[in-house]
Order: sequence, then C-alpha cells, then structure tokens
Amino acid sequence: MGPHLSVTRRTARQPRPLPPVLLLHGFGSSGRQNWVGTGWVRYLDDAGRTLIMVDLPGHGDSAEPVDAGDYAPSRMREDIVQSLVETGIVPLSADDPTSGVDVIGYSLGARLAWELGAARPDLVRRMVLGGPGTCDPLASFDLRAAERQLAGGPPVDDPVTADLLHMAMSTPGTTLSALLTMVSAIRTEPFDPWRALPGMPLLLVAGDQDGYATGIGELEARAPSGEVLLLPGRTHANAVTARTFKDAASAFLSRGRD
Repeated sequence: MGPHLSVTRRTARQPRPLPPVLLLHGFGSSGRQNWVGTGWVRYLDDAGRTLIMVDLPGHGDSAEPVDAGDYAPSRMREDIVQSLVETGIVPLSADDPTSGVDVIGYSLGARLAWELGAARPDLVRRMVLGGPGTCDPLASFDLRAAERQLAGGPPVDDPVTADLLHMAMSTPGTTLSALLTMVSAIRTEPFDPWRALPGMPLLLVAGDQDGYATGIGELEARAPSGEVLLLPGRTHANAVTARTFKDAASAFLSRGRD
C-alpha cells in the first residue's frame, strides 16, 4: 500500500455492478471512528458497495512519519492513488461498470477528495463531500499556542484551534505530535478549491449549523456538476452520523457517471 497508509478493502456480501467506494476520514479521526463507528460501513455493505477505507498518516492504524513532507496534502494524494492501484483499481472504462472509484470524504477527507477528483478524473466517477468549505481551518491553526497548551501552558484562545485540538485529543490512540506535524505540513499547502475543479458529479453535504462549511454554496456554484444537501440541526461534529446523509450519499453514488 502507500508507504504510510493503512488501507482496508471490504468486498460487499452481495456486490452490485458499481465501482468501489473510497472512504477518506477527517483530521484527528480514523477510518474506524469516522466510518465504522458511525454505521457507514455496515450501511454501504448492505447497499452492495465494496469499500476501500484509508487511514491517513498519523491516524488510526497508519504509520506516524517523522518527516513533515509525508503529511503534505499532495503527498497524501499520491499515496492514496498508489494504494488504489495496489488494491486493483483501474481507470474508468465504459465497458466496465466496476472500474474506477466513487469517493466519500469528510472534513479533511473532503478537501483531499476535491483535489483528488480534480487531478485524477480518469479514476474518480462520483464524489460525496461532507463538511466541505472554501476556507481551510488547518491552515490557520495556531500551532504554537497548541504546543504551549500541550506542554502545560495556558489554554488556546483561538476558538478554531481549540476546537480542532479538542477533536484530536478526544480520539483514542491518537499521537498528538504526529497530528501537529500534519498541521505544519498542511499550512504549507493551504486548500485552494479554485486552483482546479473536479468535473465529475459532486454531492456536497453539511449540517446547517456547521461553522466549517462556509462557502458550500460557492463550491456548488463553481463546480461543473454539484448539488448541496444541508442537514437541519447538524454540526460539523455530528453530521456524519445522520441517516439522511447516508441515504443521500448511497442514492447519489448509485446513479450513472453523468
């Protein structure tokens, strides 16, 4: 697999003639927390979808590289593509309905999916992006304040940094030093959704109380083929558990390529 990634491929019990679904989790989470614990894996298996679940570097069962460059978004995308090839994914083909992949990404995983779809339209058929926005909260993460707090200093003042740090600290098995190294790498490659637009059909999903999903309407307007679903009363923290989200994603990914 990609040199720093733990990748799990799960063949559906009764697979449908559709591409596998690549699952990309968020910052401070893991495939197990984001997709297994929230019922997504069971739901998609019941829907006949084969799954490829990736743990990003420094998360879950993946390695914790020392070199910050291994956490850069561009490097993570390269490793994800390598992992897809190694699990048997082939480019999209009109003659093979199971070729390529569909993608579901949440939070940081949505950012990586947007860029992956823009860079590799030969591999990605459709995408569902959860909690996406035009701003990059990790790019403005106050790294020094977080390090001071973790060293026993005063709590972080910046609310976004404090929220992200809390998420990371709440995840079992997380090595905070690895996550802070990831933050430092992401700050060198902040998200710019307009640099390249994914041309495949997109479903953009967020809770209507999600403060990180600012600009979701602009993403929909600028993407060549985008739709938006807002989940009433849901936040960035709990939108991923919504049954409405799962239903909409499964239906969207069951459609044809166009």
